[in-house]
Amino acid sequence: MSAPAVRSRRAVLGMMAAALTTGAAPASALTIRPRASTEAQARTRSLLLAADQASERVLVLDPTDESWAEHGTRAALRSAARAALWSWSPTDDGSLNFLNPQRSWRNVSEAKHRVVDGRQWLLTCASAGLVAVVSYPHGRVAWATVVGGNAHSLELLPGGNVAVAASTGGFVRIYTASQGPGSARYVQYGLPGAHGVQWDEANSTLWALGESQLVGLKVDGSDAEPEVSTGVTVNLPDTGGHDLSAVARDRNRLWVTSTHHVRQYSISDDAFVGYPGQAGIDRAGVKSVGDDPVTGQVLTVTPQSGNPCQWCTSTIDFHAPDGRQDTAGASLYKARWLLPYDSDDE
Repeated sequence: MSAPAVRSRRAVLGMMAAALTTGAAPASALTIRPRASTEAQARTRSLLLAADQASERVLVLDPTDESWAEHGTRAALRSAARAALWSWSPTDDGSLNFLNPQRSWRNVSEAKHRVVDGRQWLLTCASAGLVAVVSYPHGRVAWATVVGGNAHSLELLPGGNVAVAASTGGFVRIYTASQGPGSARYVQYGLPGAHGVQWDEANSTLWALGESQLVGLKVDGSDAEPEVSTGVTVNLPDTGGHDLSAVARDRNRLWVTSTHHVRQYSISDDAFVGYPGQAGIDRAGVKSVGDDPVTGQVLTVTPQSGNPCQWCTSTIDFHAPDGRQDTAGASLYKARWLLPYDSDDE
């Protein structure tokens, strides 16, 4: 199997709805514009973005804040939710009551950070079905809907559409979020055990991770009428594909976790390859993994025995340099690095 062909970047990016307020705001143009690596490296530190199933919130945490880190007795620690610099739930302002978040926002399963035309957005979903694109730090919702099939991850595409991976549903859907804040139309691609999605700008490819395969999908058509098809298919060395993300310091590589391993996939080599620190990072059961764009330090989240949520943990593990932080009272399903940006959003 050859490496995926490089396709040219789409010349024209479409529209996505502006953040919802009380009374709909008019649509505004949003285009994906990744910041240069030199700008990222100039930042002094990154924050942590976590999906916490104990508080059913998305949390932003300061990894240098010792009030929730593992220092002293556990009883003295503040809970992660209380120590959070920022948090979000669809129940905060009532704007998503029509999606019944009391039922659809259970078991928050993803939290990602994206920069879009100088504005910051968080992408989040819950296994019970609610998926949303939310402005950061303002917490206004740009798009949201409810999907079936145990939503596990989502991704923002050029033009403003949103890809959603659902595990028990066995699908990746491209929702026409570019057409309005409540647009629920979609095109679907079948992928058994779909758990992760990651946009690859350099190759104009939507990578998706399933139970036993990593696939590179081509998204064609228009923003209003998208089409999705298979570009590349890679069989995993073992089963249970779970987390998929770009390697921050090498966008030619993807982090791929499975039931027993944490791997890196080289896009250009079309192969799973070794990576620095692999001996300490490669382990079973990892729910999320990522490297800090500033320091290169890697974090992993792995279920912890004794947590009230059997697939969650209250600790975040760090690698190179090694360390651990105890997020008191938390049931974390995933955690990711959040690189602060100067925002043009008002």
